[in-house]
Amino acid sequence: MNIILIGPPGVGKGTQAKFLVEAYNIPQISTGDMLRANVRESTPLGNEAKQFMNAGQLVPDSVILGMMESRFNDSDCKSGYILDGFPRTIPQAEGLDNLLNNMGQQIDSVIVLDVNHEEIVKRLSSRWSCKECDTVYNLLFDPPTSEGICDKCEGALYQRDDDKTKTIRQRLEVYSRQTSPLIDFYIQKGLVETIDGAGKIDDVKERIFSVLS
Repeated sequence: MNIILIGPPGVGKGTQAKFLVEAYNIPQISTGDMLRANVRESTPLGNEAKQFMNAGQLVPDSVILGMMESRFNDSDCKSGYILDGFPRTIPQAEGLDNLLNNMGQQIDSVIVLDVNHEEIVKRLSSRWSCKECDTVYNLLFDPPTSEGICDKCEGALYQRDDDKTKTIRQRLEVYSRQTSPLIDFYIQKGLVETIDGAGKIDDVKERIFSVLS
């Protein structure tokens, strides 16, 4: 089964992807991880990507798609895969369609995790990290025993810039702007299943598996 997982930052895509990996025995493919691996291993596509990165430019879709084609041919992708973080735009989606058509494959389902953005702001802005060991706490769900102090190493807790309300709202605005057309693209293909991402992790999991079964 070939799945695309879409959702705003903080919605829990990573957690739900792990359940899908275990259930279907298929890999989760993160384009960021894939890109870093190619650069680290100095593959031809990795070296090409590095030139753009060193110049402060975005890596072209053609290079990313070339990496994806190579990844799709790996043995662990024979039964399918979960795409996380790609595509993000209509041109990327069209490029992915062309690639899969040439490989005799297709996307089977597009899972859209939907949560009210104010709930996401509340979730993410409650995250605090340890300056010493990088342990992350959520003041709503997993607070430290002592306020402002890490349970593991007693280091001071701080809030990263990414977890501040203003930054979170900016990230959500970018997500909405980029992703709404993408969701419409896949709705027209009859592939989208919109899942309520609010509530307990296991409840969200059951909602996803109910539409995939």
